[in-house]
Amino acid sequence: MNGSRGLRATKLAQQDADGPMVLPGPDRTGRRGPSAPGRRRARQRPARRRRAVLAVTCALAVIAAALIVLGTWGGKQAGPPPDPPGQAGLPATPGSYLGVYSPSAPSSYAGVTSFTSTTGVRPRLVVYYSGWQEPFQAGFAAAAARHGAVPMVQIDPTDVSLTAITAGRYDAYLTSYALAVRAYHRPVVLSFGHEMNAPWYSWGYLHTSPTAFVAAWRHIVTRFRQLGVRNVTWLWTVNVIQSQDGKTLRPAAWWPGRSYVTWVGVDGYYLEPAWRFASIFGPTIVALRELTPDPILIAETSATRTAGPAAKMADLFAGVHTYGLLGFIWFNAVTSHDYQLTDPAAIAAYRRAAQAYPAPAS
Repeated sequence: MNGSRGLRATKLAQQDADGPMVLPGPDRTGRRGPSAPGRRRARQRPARRRRAVLAVTCALAVIAAALIVLGTWGGKQAGPPPDPPGQAGLPATPGSYLGVYSPSAPSSYAGVTSFTSTTGVRPRLVVYYSGWQEPFQAGFAAAAARHGAVPMVQIDPTDVSLTAITAGRYDAYLTSYALAVRAYHRPVVLSFGHEMNAPWYSWGYLHTSPTAFVAAWRHIVTRFRQLGVRNVTWLWTVNVIQSQDGKTLRPAAWWPGRSYVTWVGVDGYYLEPAWRFASIFGPTIVALRELTPDPILIAETSATRTAGPAAKMADLFAGVHTYGLLGFIWFNAVTSHDYQLTDPAAIAAYRRAAQAYPAPAS
């Protein structure tokens, strides 16, 4: 990347986004002085003793004031509230998750059902994309549960100020969403602002700083935990570093810290016949392993007709196995390319490879 945009992106990416967040503690009022009888008794002491007591009292007051300023006396420590008691995360067995995105979601489960019928494989994760201030789609989630799947929601804050999210202006929405997720009582995978290390979304690096993204992410996770939501797996999703346009950045500046993340997601696609899993995803996986040992899921992938989906399918499954990843989500839609799984050879390759996946943990 070069030019003024590259310089701006580099500067933004160099901002430190990994500092701890200190949660506001309860109001602290100064301790009252000794009672009137106590003060009267102090006057009856010899002058030397009164001076000694006064000196000790002043010293203690100075120390207490310093501790309050430093936030170490009675204050909350850095980091988010812990997960609520009884937190039961999804199993993180490598190679155990196959998922799909169908454009019919979340208004209908028919696209997922069709994919299952075509491939003979029942997805374990089903994805839908949600605009900011859209409610949790409990009906779609219930349909997923009936089919033995876990809903995975990519929440997109399009044209929303992330600073405003952090400032609490959308807390009513977050509260409503969190309570709906909690009422679902089953596992949900939530992601916010995916592919933030790329330039194409309003929350991407050309429009929003990494610092603002990290603060918003932490605020959202913290709000859910304050409300006792314990059925969420938090998926922090980046775009592959070496994408087709060469403009995606290394993800470190957007890392919110392990306390705020359960799984890490990576989005990347096979667009050309020569592309392989190692070249598409390898550099990003290496960069992520410098940040965290958290489980990694390929959160979006597919292959164009030009790339040859049948050959790429075997490479995709092999890459997941080689790198010890959780699995992948097949993006079964038409956008800038036709990513639908329709080629008979590719369908057969998918079905064959899926049969070797371990059975989901109960």
